[in-house]
Amino acid sequence: MLKQGGQWLLGATVLLGVVTALPSPPAFVHEAELVPLTTDAKATLAVLAFAVVLWVTEALPFPVTALSVMVLLPALGVSSFSTVVGEGFGHPIIAFLIGILILAAGFSHSGLGVRLVLAVLRLVGTRTDRVLLGFLFVGALLSMWLNDLAAAALLLPLGVGVLEDAGLRRLESNFGRALMIGCAFGPLIGGVATPAGTGANQVTMGYLHDMAGVELSFLDWMAFGLPATVLMIPCAWRLLLWVFPPEIERLPIEVSELRRRQETMGALSAIERRTLTIFGATILTWLSTPLLAALTDGRVEPSMHAVALAGGLAMFLPGVRVLSWKTAQQEIQWGGILLVAAGLALGVSVFETGAARWIGLGLLTPLSQVPTVAQPFVVVVVVSAMHLLFASNTVTATVILPILIALAVDLGLSPLAIAVPAGFASSLAFILVTESPANVILYSGGYFSIRDMARAGVWMTLAAAVCVTLAVTLVRMML
Repeated sequence: MLKQGGQWLLGATVLLGVVTALPSPPAFVHEAELVPLTTDAKATLAVLAFAVVLWVTEALPFPVTALSVMVLLPALGVSSFSTVVGEGFGHPIIAFLIGILILAAGFSHSGLGVRLVLAVLRLVGTRTDRVLLGFLFVGALLSMWLNDLAAAALLLPLGVGVLEDAGLRRLESNFGRALMIGCAFGPLIGGVATPAGTGANQVTMGYLHDMAGVELSFLDWMAFGLPATVLMIPCAWRLLLWVFPPEIERLPIEVSELRRRQETMGALSAIERRTLTIFGATILTWLSTPLLAALTDGRVEPSMHAVALAGGLAMFLPGVRVLSWKTAQQEIQWGGILLVAAGLALGVSVFETGAARWIGLGLLTPLSQVPTVAQPFVVVVVVSAMHLLFASNTVTATVILPILIALAVDLGLSPLAIAVPAGFASSLAFILVTESPANVILYSGGYFSIRDMARAGVWMTLAAAVCVTLAVTLVRMML
């Protein structure tokens, strides 16, 4: 008899074969153009179904499933092996992720993580519900001005520090699950508040301008995004406490003890100052990139990915030496990088084979039959479901927004009321760890499983759909 993991593997394999062997469904018609589900697109969806089953059930170690994707796509003739590997490991976000994880390791190793943990705990107290709310708020605030990936990387050592200090075990503590998933949810929620929060916001604004003639300023976007963020934070807080009731009411540490520990640590050490300098320089470069580009007529415009990698490499420089390579190897969860690489390769295949367009037309064409007030809710739910296909907020927006805006114009719907919720949903990757590198970073802490995040993420997606609907409806009424 097969054990449970073997049964899921067998089931995923059968599903792969069934989806591949099924006859192609009828093509959709869009603007007098036939949009079929090609053989390659069907094979890609079969691989996607196989991977999602194994990722959610954890029948195989998630890096093994990720690497299996890179074998199956060429095996089914969708693409060559070298192309699949290039689209995954050759993507700039892999360099960004490595840089961010090295920075996070240095942050934790230098002692800054402990110092910040103590500062946050003194601010919010030691009640576990307040600690969770504090981390959600800080994550959202950081993500508004940096991006969700950078905010998640900053929260990782803080969250792990709190849990380790409390003696809570990985994959055994409900509070550990709630706090670390909250450290992912906070940045995802805050990312929709400003155009700077995520690349998906900028993609949405660009498509609205180019395809619908709708011009949104920085403040125009915030008028929709900030209320949605404010509504989602308390929803995420209460939901995580409901799904994962903390096993302890307070962290096993008194406020007086926190104060004493802060005093004992004294002033910043030399290694902390060096680490803080590297972090500050990295963040300042991210923030000043548009200004540098404007001042130099585009001649100097540092890539966000290159800046992250350079910041990570600076941790090893002579005279700085925050980390040794041996320490970095031990601190970084390299399996998470494999997961992102496979997700990117799969997402590109879903896009290039036309599978994403076929699914989009099938799911979104009936939108015209939905009452206007409910359209944002439906858009968020549907786009969130489609987000399961990708490992990038920007890729999701790039694939889905042109279809949605074109459909809105064709069907006489408001492009703004459709595109803005879709742009938000492109960033709200609550369900699968594989949907966003920010999720992968927090997953690497080891306190929650892929199934844990899916349990909370489905409910949070529905809550987010309600919050976005309320925010968009109220703002449109005021305009």
